[in-house]
Amino acid sequence: MNSQTIDILVPVWNNLFETRACLADILVHSPGARLIIVDNGSSRETELMLEEFSESLGDQGLFIKSIKNIGLVAAINVGLARSDSDYTVIVRPHVSVRAGWLDVLVRAAESTGAGIVSPLFGGAEAHALPQLAPGCTTMESCTVSFSTLLLRSEMRMLAGVFDEQLDGNGWCLKEYVRRVAARGYRTCIIGNLCLSCSTAQQFGSVQRRSEMEQLSRSAYTARWGVTRHYCVYFGKETDAASLEDTVTALLDGARQGHRFTLLLHRRQYAVFRKMGWNGLHTGLELHCLSFISPLRDLQRKVAAMRSSSPDLLAVRGVSGVIFPGIDTAISQEELLGSILTNTTTISE
Repeated sequence: MNSQTIDILVPVWNNLFETRACLADILVHSPGARLIIVDNGSSRETELMLEEFSESLGDQGLFIKSIKNIGLVAAINVGLARSDSDYTVIVRPHVSVRAGWLDVLVRAAESTGAGIVSPLFGGAEAHALPQLAPGCTTMESCTVSFSTLLLRSEMRMLAGVFDEQLDGNGWCLKEYVRRVAARGYRTCIIGNLCLSCSTAQQFGSVQRRSEMEQLSRSAYTARWGVTRHYCVYFGKETDAASLEDTVTALLDGARQGHRFTLLLHRRQYAVFRKMGWNGLHTGLELHCLSFISPLRDLQRKVAAMRSSSPDLLAVRGVSGVIFPGIDTAISQEELLGSILTNTTTISE
């Protein structure tokens, strides 16, 4: 077990049998960790089970009761306010943990310095996270889930808690990841830990959740600006090894929540993989163009991307390069200037 102190925070709203199974698994597979249980307005039957379970933990447990459901994000914040360990790991009751799970999460945080670490999830109803590049066990990402999430406590002290005015998952987490990135903390997904999930409980009607999502999107945009999908082409003759500064800038943009699809000729693609640039961030995607008919393949790929991302912006990745078939492509300088304006890079 790691020497760092760890709190495991479980927000609970009813679902007695699943919750009890989750807590039992945590107790067996998380030696040394303290368990913080937040009862978010559950039924009396669930409340009694939680009280009994918490009493058996002694000093290794903390039970917090809310008389009504205050929302997932607010319940998590209540638990975080009582956590004083080096790391706090949020686990929702629909997740099943297993032997060694906590060590894997903490080792990832320690080895990368990340402020937020997420595992992958399995199961028919599991939260879909971005795929990691082949051969990568850890990648930065802007997309994580409250299902299971490790938070570094020093980061929380600087960046604060989750915004309770935003929705209970996507936009709330997107905003928090962006906020901690501005403080220099990175968010990672690890591929060597996959936890099984059942269906997560939803609070409120479908209409209310949809309205909340729209309001959250608007609030995020007002705070951090619009996130965009860029398609970048460097031209066939560009030496990929000369693009290190550009890739560093694109990584900064990915940390801001933007998505970049890089259309690379075969030799460039090989260099990018050799340099490890394919595994930097899930917001940086490499596409290798056909060796036989690269321009036709480029146009086909751009058309496919535009069908799913109508606001796709084409970028001439190197000064003087033409983006075939797209007269409206913006310049590298325009893109990098926009990224620099909102940089997540902390000056030494």
